[in-house]
Amino acid sequence: MKKVLATAISSILLMSGCSEPSQTAAPTQAQQASSVDAQIINPLFTRSALQYQTPNFDQIKDEHFLPAFEKGIAEQMAEIKAIADNKAAPTFENTIVAMEKSGELLTRAQRVFYNLVGTDSNPQRRAIQKEMAPKLAVHGDNISLNKDLFKRIETIYQQRNSLDLTAEEVRLIDVYYKQFIRAGARLNETQQQRIREINKELSNLGTQFSQNIMALIKSNVVLVKDKAQLAGLSDTQLAHLAKAATEAGHDGQYLIKITNTTRQPILAALENRDLREKIWRASAERALSGENSNRDVVPSIANLRSERAGLLGYDSYAHFGLESQMAKEPQAVLDMLTSMVPSLLDNVENESAAIQAKIDASGSNFKLEPWDWFYYAEQVRKEKYNLDENEVKEYFEFNRVLEDGVFFTMNRLYGISFKPRPDLPVYHANVKAYELLDEDGTSLAIFYADYFAREGKRGGAWKSAFVKQSGLDNQRPVIVNVMNIQKAPEGKKTLISYSEATTIFHEMGHGIHGMLSQVKYPTLSGTSTSRDYVEFPSTFEEDWAMHPEVIANYAKHYQTGEAIPKALLDKVIASRSFNQGFDTFEYIAAALVDMEWHSLPSSAGKQDIVEFEKQALKKHNVDVSFIPPRYKSAYFAHAMGGYAAGYYAYMWSEILAADAFAYVQTQGGLDRKIGQKYRENILEVGNTRDLMESYKAFRGQAPTTDALLKRRGINVSTK
Repeated sequence: MKKVLATAISSILLMSGCSEPSQTAAPTQAQQASSVDAQIINPLFTRSALQYQTPNFDQIKDEHFLPAFEKGIAEQMAEIKAIADNKAAPTFENTIVAMEKSGELLTRAQRVFYNLVGTDSNPQRRAIQKEMAPKLAVHGDNISLNKDLFKRIETIYQQRNSLDLTAEEVRLIDVYYKQFIRAGARLNETQQQRIREINKELSNLGTQFSQNIMALIKSNVVLVKDKAQLAGLSDTQLAHLAKAATEAGHDGQYLIKITNTTRQPILAALENRDLREKIWRASAERALSGENSNRDVVPSIANLRSERAGLLGYDSYAHFGLESQMAKEPQAVLDMLTSMVPSLLDNVENESAAIQAKIDASGSNFKLEPWDWFYYAEQVRKEKYNLDENEVKEYFEFNRVLEDGVFFTMNRLYGISFKPRPDLPVYHANVKAYELLDEDGTSLAIFYADYFAREGKRGGAWKSAFVKQSGLDNQRPVIVNVMNIQKAPEGKKTLISYSEATTIFHEMGHGIHGMLSQVKYPTLSGTSTSRDYVEFPSTFEEDWAMHPEVIANYAKHYQTGEAIPKALLDKVIASRSFNQGFDTFEYIAAALVDMEWHSLPSSAGKQDIVEFEKQALKKHNVDVSFIPPRYKSAYFAHAMGGYAAGYYAYMWSEILAADAFAYVQTQGGLDRKIGQKYRENILEVGNTRDLMESYKAFRGQAPTTDALLKRRGINVSTK
């Protein structure tokens, strides 16, 4: 998931960078006239007149972004200077609130631009991204390293408990103060200059990393000429691959795109082992060579992060990053992850033995490799549960899953409903707009649904915001959910897997976390929580996909409308625990690799990306040849982006989610009363109080791991 920022100050820790603003000559009369003309026609310069400042996608053009960025930076720097130079004694209102209100134009331009870069990129947008990354880094540092501004914040922080403030306002002061400290506000000038240099380098490297991955989505594909090599695929799958090849200029061939993670779903059906290996290697070995290589980028990012953490007084970047999380320190994460390894190895041993037996029974004479796992695991699954994935998909038609599944659940739990808004402009034809309405008809938010894969969209699934909720401005949010579901050919129904269905529920959990927010200050609103908490509300929603009342409402045959047969449903439910050893193991392996990259001391220097990853896996006893990490380092966008030293957060959050879901089932299940309690104590409060306090206010106690292990079907090791 990508979190957008409410203000420039809240971007300090998420955007790297710095340096002094460039000096330019005074504009000529012609340039001034041109600037006036641009301001008149640039829709980003003013608030959108659409409901909740929904962006004017039908008016915004790529040439509008650079002028908006430049003007936005200049405006916010003037606002920050006025705050810092204010001769009046610092107060909450003239300093903290003033900062909350600063940077309106820049924030608006950033949110629109970076959402489009992720969902509908093109060469011009990538060029703008590359140009703006160091400039925005400079801008962030010019705020966070402003000594006069920090003095005002520090004064208010020291007085916070004696001022007549609300608990939310005290927390906001605490957040600002710690952000400035962690950005280097207390360092000397020499150290701050080095912080600026590091941030600028990291900004450039981060952009390079993400653009390399984006470029590989298009170029790193597998082309197949001989249809016979694709034995095992359905006619629909073949038609989709043929269409993709034609669109890419390869008529008469079949084009296989590489998806986000190391695993590739198509491997479950392909009979041709050589082709399976080719696809797997295209996935696992991507970004290690060629013009889009991240082989040197990743170690450079890790090295610079480590150096910056050292300058700030931390043993490693992991210590720096986790200080503001629920986990607090790296050892807590390592203890959580490694404690599960013995049980997982037992489960993996049993799963792999069953798969090897299936290989042997087929008459093949080879040992299990990573490109074999899904193909033979699918056969084991079919035999164990007599379950045909294509048959299951016939009961998971996309629109029914969304409207009769997700929307239905949200209504039953929280009283909200989704009203289609075809009158609102969208940024792509496959995107749909909705208005979120409360139980009494009150309008709460605008929601964009962007679920289908296309060229120019990065892989994965996430929630983001075009406009963030703010009680300070009486502003309701504009939220988007993004996925990469393969849309069926024209005239056909889009049938999805149960896994994709649960992901729609997951992302809606993030969506309503942003849309139901009732917080005064935008820095604390919606999903502006720690990484190891933010995935809790989203993961909590996943299990509703299989709740009896919910699935009865949406799992219906796409042609006949008949409900999914009980026998088939029972198989789907039973199979949920299948392959969980593999699923959990590959996730934990990736999380440990992330922690190892960010646990390097500043003296470690650059590492060889392949050897380092190999040793990291071996160190924690997760170096199993046929189960590679879910993400390898060269394309591990979480670790190299906003989830640095934070990929563990999904598991940490799942502990909360599983515990909360189990509790809800004891309180009425799919019920408005318990849903309202969850809404008020979790979804509406954002980061306005200690996050464990929020959880306890809902649950009544801290979570245990019991429900997590049960949720994943993991047998606890007794060794």
